[in-house]
Amino acid sequence: MEAIGMIQAAAGLFAVAAVGGIVMAAIRIAAKRNPPHWLAMGHGFLAGAGLTLLIYAALTADLPQRAMAALALFVVAAAGGVVLNLAYQMRQRPLPMGFVLGHAALAAVALLLLLSAAFG
Repeated sequence: MEAIGMIQAAAGLFAVAAVGGIVMAAIRIAAKRNPPHWLAMGHGFLAGAGLTLLIYAALTADLPQRAMAALALFVVAAAGGVVLNLAYQMRQRPLPMGFVLGHAALAAVALLLLLSAAFG
């Protein structure tokens, strides 16, 4: 598979994960409770698949600078997602809104960069 195809596939995975992230943030804000575990796991699985594919693409092909920048931001966002899951979600502690919004903002910027590399 060529690089642009891998970037586009990763962008699709991240876009679907973003929809789940928006739903989870809405649950946390509106219902003032943590989202269901199955939703958090699905979000993490899709984002992890996108990240894995993007890392593979970076290791096997020459990616545009915007895709590489997106990769770096997604790695940081993924680390934040792991902390949110293990330190809060799994322990049934309320997700801190600042952390949630920071994770979301970082991932959103990364997704926009990746989309611009994939389709721009």
